[in-house]
Amino acid sequence: MTEVLIVGAGPTGLVLAADLARRGVRALLVERARGLFPGSRGKGLQPRTQEVLYDLGVLDAIRAAGSEYPRMRVWEGAEPGAEWDMVERAEPTESAPWANVWLIPQTRTQRVLYDRLRELGGEVRFGAELTGLDQDEAGVTARFADGSSVRAAYVVAADGGRSTVRRALGIGMSGETVDPKPMLVADVRVTRDAPLPGTHWHVWPKAPGGGVAFCPLPPETGEDGRDGEESGDGGRVFQLAAQFADESAVPDTSAQGVTRLLVDRTPLREEHIAEVLWASDFRARAAMADRFRQGRVFLAGDAAHVHSPAGGQGLNTSVQDAYNLGWKLAAVLSGAPARLLDTYEEERMPVAADILGISTRIHRAGAAGRPTQRGAEVRQLGIGYRDGTLSRETRSGTAGSALRAGDRAPDGHPGGTRLFDLFRGPHWTLLALGTPDRDADIAAFGSPAIRTARLPEYEAYGRGVFLVRPDGYVAWAGESAEGLGAYLSELGLGSGPVPVPATEPSPTPAPAPAA
Repeated sequence: MTEVLIVGAGPTGLVLAADLARRGVRALLVERARGLFPGSRGKGLQPRTQEVLYDLGVLDAIRAAGSEYPRMRVWEGAEPGAEWDMVERAEPTESAPWANVWLIPQTRTQRVLYDRLRELGGEVRFGAELTGLDQDEAGVTARFADGSSVRAAYVVAADGGRSTVRRALGIGMSGETVDPKPMLVADVRVTRDAPLPGTHWHVWPKAPGGGVAFCPLPPETGEDGRDGEESGDGGRVFQLAAQFADESAVPDTSAQGVTRLLVDRTPLREEHIAEVLWASDFRARAAMADRFRQGRVFLAGDAAHVHSPAGGQGLNTSVQDAYNLGWKLAAVLSGAPARLLDTYEEERMPVAADILGISTRIHRAGAAGRPTQRGAEVRQLGIGYRDGTLSRETRSGTAGSALRAGDRAPDGHPGGTRLFDLFRGPHWTLLALGTPDRDADIAAFGSPAIRTARLPEYEAYGRGVFLVRPDGYVAWAGESAEGLGAYLSELGLGSGPVPVPATEPSPTPAPAPAA
């Protein structure tokens, strides 16, 4: 029997499959389509998501395939106007080494994740259309259009906003239309002599028929080491996002329709449009499933929550759903108490609700002609679970601004050891920072599931003992190790030392500060 069946090979399903594969879980990832999604749709990876991808061992490839976000440039017809940064730029720090959103087309992100999954021994079964499922106390039986079936201990729906799994379960989706005006999004290759440089994200807010944004995508390096423009493939690829002022309009997603829209609303002429690679239409909605779990079936990503694209939150929230759920499924399958799985919905539903509010607010401000610069709220570094069942803060008198149980565990190099390298992998990490041996004898807690390290005091944490979850959040914090054993027993964690070198080299150097 398959331990976990994952339905949908988008970013959510691929992250979950890769995470489970490195934990030794027998997972099957199925996808209705014949291949990976081909478009750029979710093109921005927030800082917290980059930290997740570092842990999964793919951030080098992600950074190589993307770029910093370009500045916005407003146009009125063929006349350029003001420039600004849509996303407030931040300086990388020791505790947050990736401080800015990273521009990379969704199709490339998925390709990197797919390659990583295959490195870990996993695969995707393409062309597998789910038609129904039944569950009992022992597992779930999933049925497919070709007449086959799969029996799994657990099923995760990562099959998008129109989730077949969610509908089969009868789980409702509550929400609203953020904007009734239809939108069109497309990937368009323009010729090298097109009058729009790839240095800016071009915007025509007053274009006839509705506003247009045209964002240059990072060139994809070919085997000869040259980017697309240099290798003579016809020019640069942009992502087009166009709104229709007429609420009853039906966007034409054909190559001819996309070309006509660009000619009508921008300085581009028909001869500048080399190729329309992909196109789709939608209306911005904000909705969330009434629950994220039913028995042995879990909802993740767009199957659980649908966002406006404003603010770049949908894909990022989805990836972090998978990151939250993966280690919990693996732990329960290895003997941890089944109640651990209850914390997935407990932790992720409030996060999804908050982020839906952020996306909706940003979208409506822009639609009303009040575009706002995105700041720290979209980076997702402040997301945490302080009030969650798994968060145990045993210190008293800790300042409100101090790191507490439930918070994201920052990076850093106390004593020359990079914390993100200690955390990297499928284990928990137990840190004693600046504590005397007599107050924090942590070696006794080492096990195949827990990596231990004694390091100097570090400002981002302060002094104390910190147990970091496999998904990079502080689970338990104390002035000493007193009471830690009881907490670990609740989670079913065993004993036996796992040695850690005093200094682990970083496979991925901290990036240079943003320009």
